[in-house]
Amino acid sequence: MKLRSIELSLPGAAEAAAFLTDIWGMAPAAVEGATHYLRGSGSYPYLVALEESADCYVRSTTFVCTGNRLEQLKASVSAAGLVAAPVVSEDPGGGHGIIVELAEGELLRFLVDADEVAPIEGHDLPVKLTHVVFNSADAEMTGHLVEDALGFRVSDRTKGMVFVRCNDSHHSTAFARAGISSLNHIAFEMEDLDAVMRGIGRLRDSDLVPAWGPGRHGPGANVFAYFIAPFGPVIEFSTAVNKVSDDYQAGEPDDWTWPAGRIDQWGISTKDFDGLRAAEEKFRHRRDWEAQPLDVLTEGNI
Repeated sequence: MKLRSIELSLPGAAEAAAFLTDIWGMAPAAVEGATHYLRGSGSYPYLVALEESADCYVRSTTFVCTGNRLEQLKASVSAAGLVAAPVVSEDPGGGHGIIVELAEGELLRFLVDADEVAPIEGHDLPVKLTHVVFNSADAEMTGHLVEDALGFRVSDRTKGMVFVRCNDSHHSTAFARAGISSLNHIAFEMEDLDAVMRGIGRLRDSDLVPAWGPGRHGPGANVFAYFIAPFGPVIEFSTAVNKVSDDYQAGEPDDWTWPAGRIDQWGISTKDFDGLRAAEEKFRHRRDWEAQPLDVLTEGNI
């Protein structure tokens, strides 16, 4: 299973798309109606969908998987009693599968038979999404839920987050111990450290400075630089997240501590705690579909 994309609704979708292509460094993929699709250099048809809306919210976060994995998900999601429905994707790449609402409203979509596209050149394009992180009122509960209902694995626990993986990447998502349920941030996988640093420079040229970073995290060991996007959410340049094996032992909060005055491995950056917190509260979750049996596709799913 792999993380593919995130689908957002927001006012000013065209302006947000222009920022992500002209300054952040993505490539346009398609415009369909009021939705802008943006891609990276990799083989996914898009990484971010921006739908024009009066309100800011997360429509879904999309994973792609095999047919066998989808059948396992249908059984485990049903056994867990989660709200879910079958879906046929109308987004670029198509595909079909299920969409699931977690206990705090997070909406995860799982697709099979979704088409890929030819990669494109661009050393400053993100390759893919590396992770999408959510704020949680009860991150520990949600971590256990995605292990039981989705077959994900908790990789590490810190005082701030529960990190979760769905393949050998240390984390494809995480749940922050934030006391609210919302989008925490979206992380874009860059080609290498130089691409991260060039991205920081590119945003500085537009008078945007990191809200946190550059630095290197503990869990996952990925390099990072976080920015507060003009259209609201926290977005991250990242690279080189650790790969872990099935027998990786999850760390506990006491395993991830730093000397006084440090908040990452390098210890060279400061963090705009208040600015980040305000941005992390802007995109909540909104379900606009009704639960249905997972083995039936109807016109209402399409």
